[in-house]
Amino acid sequence: MKRKMKRWMQGTLAAVLAVSMLSACGGGNDKPSQGVEGEGAAKPFQGKKLSIATANHPWGDAIKELIPQFEEETGMKVDVQSYFEDQLSQKLTVQFTSGSATPDVFMYSPLQHAKQFYNNGWLQPLDEYVTKNADYDFEDFSKASVSTNTIDGKIVGIPTITEQHILYYRKDLLEEANIAVPKTMDELLAAAKALHDPSKEMYGFSARGQRSALVSQISSFMYSEGGEFMRDGKAFLNSPESVKGMNTYATLLRDFGPPGVLNMSWPQAIGVFAQGKSAFFADVNSIYLNAADPEKSTISDQIGYAVFPAGDAGSQPFNIASWGIAMNAKAADKDAAWAFIEWATSKEIMLETQKLGNPGSRLSVWASPEGTVAFPKELAEVTMETQKGGVDHSLPQVNAVGEARDIIGSIVQRAITGEDIQAAADQANKEFQALIDNESGQ
Repeated sequence: MKRKMKRWMQGTLAAVLAVSMLSACGGGNDKPSQGVEGEGAAKPFQGKKLSIATANHPWGDAIKELIPQFEEETGMKVDVQSYFEDQLSQKLTVQFTSGSATPDVFMYSPLQHAKQFYNNGWLQPLDEYVTKNADYDFEDFSKASVSTNTIDGKIVGIPTITEQHILYYRKDLLEEANIAVPKTMDELLAAAKALHDPSKEMYGFSARGQRSALVSQISSFMYSEGGEFMRDGKAFLNSPESVKGMNTYATLLRDFGPPGVLNMSWPQAIGVFAQGKSAFFADVNSIYLNAADPEKSTISDQIGYAVFPAGDAGSQPFNIASWGIAMNAKAADKDAAWAFIEWATSKEIMLETQKLGNPGSRLSVWASPEGTVAFPKELAEVTMETQKGGVDHSLPQVNAVGEARDIIGSIVQRAITGEDIQAAADQANKEFQALIDNESGQ
């Protein structure tokens, strides 16, 4: 690990010194970072202080454990503050609204905040930074995860945690019933129906049913039928393609789901699966331990993982960066801030965090045997396959994501309770279009 840190420092030091020289000649706007002579020359940020805000997340925990090595190699002092997800969002919003230069670097949820934060001028575009050091190899990041962190053609964050929508299934139940792993939506519906037996507390399918929580999950069903939340600035919820995808999801939960599904977010839904009470569960790959951990699950040795089933448009699951790391546009020393981001998302450090079970965004790390040690073999294979394509968002790409989720989630909830889904989609489409128009000033 020490040797890897040295290699990282050699590459980033060369880039920093080059930028500093350009700045000294009038080619940069930020003050150049000052190195020190002699032995300290390898520490270009000696005496610098950096403030970092992270979420209470396994990736944040892993990075905090590694930061002393970064401090030793760079001479920089890093102050890390961690918050629960909602607290982090509120903290960042309050500080950035006031024009604060801290935190310099922060974790953020791209799908929830990238558009809003960028439009408010809070995110520093990183396009000029990602190509400074050839060893950083920005092309190594999956294209979908980079796209999730791109607004108006600008890279506004670096992906740290990725999530792909996959299908979990019970190997034993499918084998006993001589049912093949579903590869299409029709096959999933048929298999869920065949294995659904409420009299034995066995349900064909479990997934999120809460109004807001389900929106990200219906996205893959919509995409795989050719649908979308919006297209060319227009709401697309009541299109035949979108309605077909949402109807499949609603049918699975209404006809083959467990009791109380309308109140289930992912912890409750995967809990049903982990307790051996559902044949299929569809959600993100990153939560697999909630079902695979023998201490939490009664079926840990019977779990299968499969690529998301195909609809009329093929298999089009979301493939997103659920967390990223970004730079405050008002950070006092942007070179120092970038040095931390570059280190935290380097191949070497992403390998270390992924070995602890944090699914990263670098393709080379997934291709490395060391990079998959924390994941079941089949899950790693499904993840790598899904990384090749998929859709770069699982939520509507608007500023008011929360309001949009409530509007869209009501469609599926109404369908689950027996209402006409087309009528529900028509009404929601009007409400969503009004939100879109309001944001665009129409």
